[in-house]
Amino acid sequence: MKKRVLSLILVLMLCVGMLAGCGGSDENSVIIYSSDEDYINEYFLERLEKQFPQYNITIEYLSTGENAAKLMAEGTDTPCDIVWGLEVGYLDNLTENLADISSYDKSIYVEDMQIGGDKYLVAHRYSGCIAINPTMLKDKNLPIPQSYEDLLKPEYKNLIAMPNPKSSGTGYIYLKSLVNAWGEEKAFDYFDKLSKTVLQFTSSGSGPINSLVQGEIAIAMGMTSQAVIEINKGQNFEILFFEEGAPFTACGYGIVEGKQNKQAVKDVFDFFYSTLIYEEKDQFLPEQIFTQQENKIENYPKDISYSDMTGNTADEKSRLLAKWVY
Repeated sequence: MKKRVLSLILVLMLCVGMLAGCGGSDENSVIIYSSDEDYINEYFLERLEKQFPQYNITIEYLSTGENAAKLMAEGTDTPCDIVWGLEVGYLDNLTENLADISSYDKSIYVEDMQIGGDKYLVAHRYSGCIAINPTMLKDKNLPIPQSYEDLLKPEYKNLIAMPNPKSSGTGYIYLKSLVNAWGEEKAFDYFDKLSKTVLQFTSSGSGPINSLVQGEIAIAMGMTSQAVIEINKGQNFEILFFEEGAPFTACGYGIVEGKQNKQAVKDVFDFFYSTLIYEEKDQFLPEQIFTQQENKIENYPKDISYSDMTGNTADEKSRLLAKWVY
């Protein structure tokens, strides 16, 4: 009997110790839900671990849709402390779950990026482009396309790829930009016709550029940043923007309500605001969000003319995607 009591006491002491350890660890842990590219997340994690060796920092990648759905479902009762790189349309629907960050100065942003109210800051802007392999086009005796309408020509059949808007935020910005430029009926009629010339609507935003690299296509509707990365690796690609301008979206970051008083979370968020967001611009995504910002990346297009992306909300996205059938 005494042995049983002693064993029970030892078990209880162990459990208490474990719980205490977990509580201590929790105060020094930071969990980030990120929708950024893997190579950027890896860079961030390395920098954060070096800057804050006393903290246990985790970056969990989630696609834009998964990130928004997970945060919506979990509410403030979530392991996530900081959300990073989520499209602003989704963040607008999550503001009730985000902490007040009005103490951070937004005057550093250009006018159209001073958004988010008191609940989030813009992390970056990214655009889509038309990336081509001019050598492949020349070998096939094909001219360089000059417009979206050119992509409907039968001679380009099976030489084009575009991300699927239902599974890719990059794909959606092409849809939304043409809806704004041409009207909804004409835009959907265009994509009906494009479905007959594209090789495929890829499941991911990186799919078209990857297909371009593999030599499977000659024309990719993909991310400008990814095309530049491949050009800087030595690929003979060219970047085009058509008359309607470069489709784009902005992504933001914020703190989950209830987590803002954790010192570890505050320190990490401050480091993003003061340092990492600028390093991301210098090395990966230089498209302008700040008033004082220089594009330093070799071969990255400067002075990009952007398309009209007004009305780019989560509700509008759901409505338009309900009509997408490919």
